[in-house]
Amino acid sequence: MHGYAKDKDAYLTRLRRIEGQVRGLQRMVAEDEYCIDVLTQVSAVTRALQSVALGLLEDHLGHCVAQAIDEGGPEAEEKVKEASAAIARLVRS
Repeated sequence: MHGYAKDKDAYLTRLRRIEGQVRGLQRMVAEDEYCIDVLTQVSAVTRALQSVALGLLEDHLGHCVAQAIDEGGPEAEEKVKEASAAIARLVRS
């Protein structure tokens, strides 16, 4: 079971909402909306995706990484490295 399993429905709802925002962006560009208005919406979508990413990361650390650490062994070290790489990717994005 993945760490996000208990919040899966909430994540799916948020992702569907983001999908709608992206479709709105496509419509805005197709209808030649003002650049700043489009950029404002791009910023909103970006923040929404970052929020989902942070929630997933928190769930991963609290479940997958914590479980691996409890069990010990090389998998624990691998999960910590994996989480660190994910954090680095989020910081760079």
